[in-house]
Amino acid sequence: MSEAYFRVESGALGPEENFLSLDDILMSHEKLLVLMETAMPRLRAFFLDRSRGAETDNTVPQNSKLELPLWLAKGLFDNKRRILSVELPKIYQEGWRTMFSADANVVDLHKMGPHFYGFGSQLLHFDSPETADISQSLLQTFIGRFCSIMDSSQNAYNEDTSVLLARLDEMERGLFQTGQKGLNDFQCWEKGQASQITASNLVQNYKKRKFTDTED
Repeated sequence: MSEAYFRVESGALGPEENFLSLDDILMSHEKLLVLMETAMPRLRAFFLDRSRGAETDNTVPQNSKLELPLWLAKGLFDNKRRILSVELPKIYQEGWRTMFSADANVVDLHKMGPHFYGFGSQLLHFDSPETADISQSLLQTFIGRFCSIMDSSQNAYNEDTSVLLARLDEMERGLFQTGQKGLNDFQCWEKGQASQITASNLVQNYKKRKFTDTED
């Protein structure tokens, strides 16, 4: 008998992804354009079409531009050895950051990248002169869109929200669903339909640890 899947929270907003999270697995396979700053022996067959050059040693030449998944680009990146440098995706460049600062609510984030915040946070791993600006832009974009998302989640009860959700990135969709669940739980409580209140897992685990310490 199959068991229900319990969603694992993304760790992409931190220094490393959570590879038990489906969202993070999908995000880590999004492509980045990179410039190889050093030749890579015996890897040409994986990344380049052999017919485009006369090299016979299967080496990826220096200054080649490749599209690599995020997980591989992070694994190869090294500040000291300078194996590769990353070209920022357009949505994180200055032009788009200016648009976000003007009015972040008009942008269809899901169309631009379904993991906008998580992917952008992982770009901070690479040594870029724009790192601080990207970080600030991500924060301000989230702040600018947060109130609108939560307001919509509270005022779209029992309505078709597909058009609204289509413009949100995956993290924002999670926030929207959390807001709607909170509203639903509150309305059930008002009608006397709420289930018995139980202690949260954090409280239960704390009590277990406290009991164990007492026994010791």
